[in-house]
Amino acid sequence: MPQLNGISHIDLTVSDCNRAASWWQDVLGFTLVHRTRGESFETRSLVHPTGVGITVMTHDGTQETGAFDERRVDLDHLAFKVANRDEMQRWVSHLEANGVTRSGIIDIGYGPTLVFRDPDNIQLELFVQANFEDIQLTDADSPEAQRVLHEGTMQLTGQG
Repeated sequence: MPQLNGISHIDLTVSDCNRAASWWQDVLGFTLVHRTRGESFETRSLVHPTGVGITVMTHDGTQETGAFDERRVDLDHLAFKVANRDEMQRWVSHLEANGVTRSGIIDIGYGPTLVFRDPDNIQLELFVQANFEDIQLTDADSPEAQRVLHEGTMQLTGQG
């Protein structure tokens, strides 16, 4: 199997590049690194200090179809990892201070989650990733899933 080295970047179609880029900078701490204008599109590329790259883009042909809805076939949500519940609580305060509508901290079994939305209603999450060794597998989990989780644990502990 050829290897992947992680996610390179994410491009999101938005209704207003400048508004979206400002929001990603002001609310999530990204830095604008590049602007482009093609024949039929416009982009703003941003990078977070963690290395995550986001490009927000508009297309001349983008149709106004209403607010983003994760129930349509498309992107469901984009999740960012945070260190722990205390850090997530700091995000709750930060989002509140920036007027960002959000859920409370939700515990749904995978790890604490905080749901919020960008100006185009794209669903974003902050998520506390469980330690691989703490993930409880069920009978429905495949041998392949068990192998991947085991390898992840071994890599994190330096045994892999």
